[in-house]
Amino acid sequence: MRKPELVAAIAEKTDISKEQAGRVLNAILQEVTAALSNNDTVTLVGFGSFAQRHRGARTGKNPQTGEALTIKASNTVAFKPGKQLKEAVSL
Repeated sequence: MRKPELVAAIAEKTDISKEQAGRVLNAILQEVTAALSNNDTVTLVGFGSFAQRHRGARTGKNPQTGEALTIKASNTVAFKPGKQLKEAVSL
């Protein structure tokens, strides 16, 4: 499912226009992004949690040449699914 399909589903289930549903979805995504950039965790009970994680520097390998190279440290986003989401997917 892509974003336009999600907007259409939200609009249909909530009886609002697609434009309003799009604004709501964009606002949610902006707030999640802002929280993660401030190193906050976003928890949606039953669905899951988003958290920022630090990935340390490490040694990797160039797949074409086999040459060793250093991969810089970086921050990434991790998602841990909630109990209800796990149960829904495992059916």
